[in-house]
Amino acid sequence: MKQLVAAAPREAKLMEYEDREIASSEIRVKVKYASPKHGSELADFRGETPFLDEQYDPEWQMFMPRDPSDAKGVKFGEWNLGNQWVGDIIEIGSDVKDFAVGDRVCGYGGIRETHIVNAVNNFRLKKMPAGMSWKNAVCYDPAQFALSGIRDANVRPGDRVAIVGLGAIGQIAAQMAKKAGASYVAVVDPIAIRREVALKAGIDEAFDPLSQDVGLELKKSTGKTGMDVIIETSANVHALQAALRGLAYGGTIAYVGWAREFKGGLDLGREAHFNNAKIVFSRAASEPNPDYPRWNRKRVEEVCWQMLSSGWIDCEDIVAPVVPFEQCAEAYCEHVDQHPESSIKLGITLD
Repeated sequence: MKQLVAAAPREAKLMEYEDREIASSEIRVKVKYASPKHGSELADFRGETPFLDEQYDPEWQMFMPRDPSDAKGVKFGEWNLGNQWVGDIIEIGSDVKDFAVGDRVCGYGGIRETHIVNAVNNFRLKKMPAGMSWKNAVCYDPAQFALSGIRDANVRPGDRVAIVGLGAIGQIAAQMAKKAGASYVAVVDPIAIRREVALKAGIDEAFDPLSQDVGLELKKSTGKTGMDVIIETSANVHALQAALRGLAYGGTIAYVGWAREFKGGLDLGREAHFNNAKIVFSRAASEPNPDYPRWNRKRVEEVCWQMLSSGWIDCEDIVAPVVPFEQCAEAYCEHVDQHPESSIKLGITLD
């Protein structure tokens, strides 16, 4: 059996692996579909991961030097690329009660032919209802960060909302904002195919930051008022400056993207100061949730799964292109790393 691994920085390849026997609490799944993560996973794949010599210490709430005895950095040659998969259960352990052979499930993990997963009290292993699209299922992870951005920014009916960055998180956030009752939703991305997909989903207007002054256009589109809320997913310094420029007085920016160090291009003495901007750093994976104890990561995940399994969010055009498993190494390098303009979220089929 084979799995997709990062053999070296910016080099993906299919490598052989051997499965083991499953434990009594586990299941074995034959994978049918899978998808990688185009954000933080890509930084690792390129060998650009920040904080290689540091790790986040939750007690101190800051990055601290890593213990020299710990493994440091990305283990190229061993790291299984991929984020989410969909497959059919082919074997179950004796303690597994909530799943059966033949069930179609969605879970977290790399792009490989099989997965062995704990199936006892694992709320992240999801049983797919009949008729649920596999493309919706593999967008389960980005949907959580999109929902957190929407909630943290306090998007309300009638608000004017802009989504900056149209990867899977931004695309889903745009749909959520529209369905939550925003009166006007604009999207911003330099890649034409991404703007087209958002417009096809019913978004009001799209802007190209390479050819337009986005901040000015957002003000023009709202009669000089600006946006009540901006969801920033690109983690680009110029995108943040444009968001501050296009924000309404007292408006909120939910900063969802995980930025690296800004080394120029951000001027908080301009519109940020005069627009009385609020910036909320939004991350679904951080606990406690801002609305704790009513909301936590588990509730975010459950709500997103309901949105996706019911079809309330539509990811059919977000997951593209879809390539056969045998071609996934070449496709990963081309569509995820080298030419991101050719895709939003790569899909892999093993069916």
